[in-house]
Amino acid sequence: MRVGLNGNIYLAPKGTTAPVDLDSAWGVGWADLGYLSEDGVSMEYSTDSEDINAWQSLSPVRKVLTSVDMTLGFTALELKTATIKLYFPGSTMTDVGGSVHKLDIPAAPTPDERAIGLEWVDGAVKNRLIIPRGEVTERGAITVGRSAAVGLEMTISAYATSAPEIAVWLSNDPAWSAIAA
Repeated sequence: MRVGLNGNIYLAPKGTTAPVDLDSAWGVGWADLGYLSEDGVSMEYSTDSEDINAWQSLSPVRKVLTSVDMTLGFTALELKTATIKLYFPGSTMTDVGGSVHKLDIPAAPTPDERAIGLEWVDGAVKNRLIIPRGEVTERGAITVGRSAAVGLEMTISAYATSAPEIAVWLSNDPAWSAIAA
């Protein structure tokens, strides 16, 4: 049994080289989103298929895979440039004088694809999930109130790249040994 005792989400421009092992640091271009809500990160992976029916059979004779969907959901608790610009795609942050900053939110944002990294640990067991191409496709309401932190709730959808993978998951969990399979 494993738990995610601690972890981080990293973002980089699409095409940025990701670590290929568990020991290398996240390189140049990768930004840590900082604190996330205590719920951590939800990862969903689903497939859809279509039945092929035959005249001679009451049950399908085959199923054809029609789609694969992978998402990461989380709530960023730090309102910093990286998280705010992720929540509001195509926005620009400028300093307008002194300690005043301005966020311009576009009325018609353009696609904002990024590379995404998720890292979490459970004692000595470390995991990294790398999505080379994805973007925020759902956003929750931003609630401002006195009894809870202001959070930016987001869902990132993974997109296929030119490689056959939608994501790569690295782990040093001994239970993952290919030999033990």
